[in-house]
Amino acid sequence: MNLKLPSKQERHKLFGSVQPGEKLKPAIKDEMVDLQSQKNDFLFNIDSVGISNVKIPVTINSFLEPVKQGTIAAFTLTSSIPGNQKGTNMSRFIEQLEEYRLRGFTMEQEQLYQFVSDLSARLGQKNVRLEVEFPWFYERKGPSSELSGLNHATVRMTVQQDSDKNYKISGELSCAVTTLCPCSKEISEYSAHNQRGIVKISVDPTVLSENWKEQLLYAAESNASACIHPLLKRTDEKIVTETAYENPRFVEDMVRLVAADLYEKEWINGFTVECRNEESIHLHDAIATLTYKKEN
Repeated sequence: MNLKLPSKQERHKLFGSVQPGEKLKPAIKDEMVDLQSQKNDFLFNIDSVGISNVKIPVTINSFLEPVKQGTIAAFTLTSSIPGNQKGTNMSRFIEQLEEYRLRGFTMEQEQLYQFVSDLSARLGQKNVRLEVEFPWFYERKGPSSELSGLNHATVRMTVQQDSDKNYKISGELSCAVTTLCPCSKEISEYSAHNQRGIVKISVDPTVLSENWKEQLLYAAESNASACIHPLLKRTDEKIVTETAYENPRFVEDMVRLVAADLYEKEWINGFTVECRNEESIHLHDAIATLTYKKEN
């Protein structure tokens, strides 16, 4: 059966479209009312206002292959505003991101500092905060075959500029590891259950070490029962399975062992370590968290 459809204009009208009304308000920017910049007593200061979950392509430098990589980063950008200002100009956050994207935005400490400084000037606000999260890829070879594939960890960086234009930076890395249950190994005649563990490390640094991502990754993986591998042949799988059996770990063991490695890093002032085991013989997860602040 052939349908006899009305014209596209008539279809739009059928579904609610109307003719444009008379345009009486200014169309030139300088003649438009800027509500957000109005000054008055608006009762309260606002700690942070801005935009979140804005995704753009960025560049990451890595000490592991691939040493230069493109990825997608999700940004949260905020500033404080005083009680005498109605709001912020949201478009300025996007304008700033776009300028940096076009120049080539690399996720390095100095460029993030500069971004926050430029954003502060653009907004006319001193307290500005940037949070950015992205996947970081790294090559992993099988322990016997040496066939390689890509793993990834989730990286988060935060930069805060205060009213005195001082910068505070923090770093976070989440990665997957293998953990084998010590209790299961101890009580069983043979075998032991193992699972994927998710280790999240947050650090409060004096300054982020140049290879901070790699250091945090090593702290997590070197203390696990075994590493996660994207590609395993039979000879590799034998080694990984036996390595896990030789290095059983509870979540409590994981956070303490990782904490010990972090404590030895001079550039780290404090840290939080979390481990979540996605249990293979339970419906629940096992979790542990450890926070430590070095004394000055």
